[in-house]
Amino acid sequence: MNYEQIAFTDAVKKLQELYGSRMAYARMEAGDHEAGFTDDEMSFISSRDSFYMASISQTGYPYIQHRGGPKGFIKVLDHATLGLVDFSGNRQYISVGNAAENSKVSLILMDYPHKARLKLFADLKIVEISDDPELFEKLDPAGYKHKAERMLLFSVKGYNWNCPQHITPRYTLEEIEAAFAERNGYVQSLEQEIKRLRMLKG
Repeated sequence: MNYEQIAFTDAVKKLQELYGSRMAYARMEAGDHEAGFTDDEMSFISSRDSFYMASISQTGYPYIQHRGGPKGFIKVLDHATLGLVDFSGNRQYISVGNAAENSKVSLILMDYPHKARLKLFADLKIVEISDDPELFEKLDPAGYKHKAERMLLFSVKGYNWNCPQHITPRYTLEEIEAAFAERNGYVQSLEQEIKRLRMLKG
């Protein structure tokens, strides 16, 4: 999968030449590339609870949408294919409508605590639930309250890990609670010991 071949258009290469970065990026573009996801990408994708997706409208403007769900709602189906259930939302259907005209999309998956960012180019295919119930069973997240409208399949054409510069670490409530769990447990044990000593003294 050669992300650079897709991203580095002639206009991009001209700017790289102008600002002195073309030689380094030419080596990157010509270098060895994985045929698909490695274990690192599969593990990273499978643990995400959200991502950003850009699609192209008939007007030529990109539309960027945030999509979220429970951890693991993005399923890695094979080394080049991702799938997920499209949850019912505000019912604007902009991304789905764009994909009906132009299947090319771009995804960004973030891990804010570790300042990691994975970018992907993909072709998006819309699959109705009734057309593939077996796939739906595989993609539908158990124990998560939602209304499923359709399925989204991403045929990934290239991916790239972006540098961590300027990514501000952010943490979910779950991550904060986990980080403070040991300290909170220690504080509770101290409070219980204080109560016990007070009872003995009283």
